[in-house]
Formats: sequence, C-alpha cells, structure tokens
Amino acid sequence: MTKSITKKLSLVAAAFALAVTTLLVPIASVGAVSGNNAVQDGINSAQGDGVPTTLFGDGSIFTTIVNILLFIIGAICVIMLIWGGIRYTTSAGNAASVTAAKNTIMYAIIGLIIAFLAFAIVNWVLVSVGQAA
Repeated sequence: MTKSITKKLSLVAAAFALAVTTLLVPIASVGAVSGNNAVQDGINSAQGDGVPTTLFGDGSIFTTIVNILLFIIGAICVIMLIWGGIRYTTSAGNAASVTAAKNTIMYAIIGLIIAFLAFAIVNWVLVSVGQAA
C-alpha cells in the first residue's frame, strides 16, 4: 500500500515541478530580434567557411558524404584483399586456411566491384538530379 502512495506522491510532485517550471521560464520571441532576416542571419553566421550549402549537385552535402563512405568501403576492400593474400601465403598448404584465404580474397574483390559500381551509380544519379533541378 505504501508503494502506491509513494508513486502517487512522486507523480504529483513531478506534475507540480513541471507546472512551476513552465510558469517561471521566460518565453523568448524570435520577432524581438532586430532585422527582417534575423533567423537566417543567425543560421548563416553559424555556418563555417567552405561548408556545402546545397543538398545535391557538385560539391553538395550528399555528394561529399557518399564519396567519403564509398572511399572508406573501397579502402576496407583493399585492406581485406591484402589480408587475404597474406593469409594465402602463410597458409602452409593447410586446406582449410587456403579456402578461407581464397574466400577472403574473393569477397574483397566482390566488395571492391560493388563499391565501384555504387560510386558510378550514385554519381550518375546525382548528375541526373542536378540537371533536373
């Protein structure tokens, strides 16, 4: 019985604290800032130098993110290709190790091909979207 009373009291205390906080917090008005484009001026001043402002097209945010991710994927594929080659040369004729190394090399090549195709497709789509916009 005391647990239900404690729960009810904590709920009432939380509601009271929320009500008091709501009444005491001052409300700031965006219109109180001088100038017609005060919000846009704030956004522009918060933006760093050389930061892309467009979503699609040359040098856009989406293009930059996709190119970085595809570069990382390609680098991982190359590293795995090298790792598979090292595993293959150090397998010492063990059939299981040779098979695992060959699979690593094969999957790394497949991943590299997919990364190149994804790069080509994404850039083709971005160029098409950029021309349409």
